[in-house]
Amino acid sequence: MTATILSVSRAGGHHFIKQAKPEICLIEGLGVEGDAHAGATVQHLSRIAKNPDQPNLRQVHLIHAELHDELNAAGFDIHPGDMGENILTRGLDLLALPQRTLLQIGAVAIVEVTGLRNPCSQLERFRPGLLKACLCRTPDGQLLRKAGIMAIVRRGGLVRPGDAIQSEHPQGPHLSLQPV
Repeated sequence: MTATILSVSRAGGHHFIKQAKPEICLIEGLGVEGDAHAGATVQHLSRIAKNPDQPNLRQVHLIHAELHDELNAAGFDIHPGDMGENILTRGLDLLALPQRTLLQIGAVAIVEVTGLRNPCSQLERFRPGLLKACLCRTPDGQLLRKAGIMAIVRRGGLVRPGDAIQSEHPQGPHLSLQPV
């Protein structure tokens, strides 16, 4: 199966839900044009309060549609953009990617995977039980965060539903994704 983009979303304000769009424009070093989380330094309100000068490792939020499938099968009513993602993918195991993986999206855009999205209380406020559904334990007891991954934009370009995604793993040791 070829990895593809199912939906793209953005929100100009600090809203949990992002609105699906026909396309989004990724801007190198900043993120999604017109999205409240775009910027070279951190744009998430809770992180700004702690240190507004830290680099923005959360410019683009990607979620795998397979998670939406799992959540909807469990009775949640989840649609593209509902969990704050900018890009909804299918056919790529986002959570298994190592840090620094490059994802070419469409013909031009490239993002670099920085880490996991740490599920937060906003999920619970959106749908009771959703936070717990986005967390589980691996057989060895490790906490598994399933709410997608975060990335920075290395090369800008337009991204649309239907665009293919190609991944290139980094050379050297592969580091597991950690929350960013």
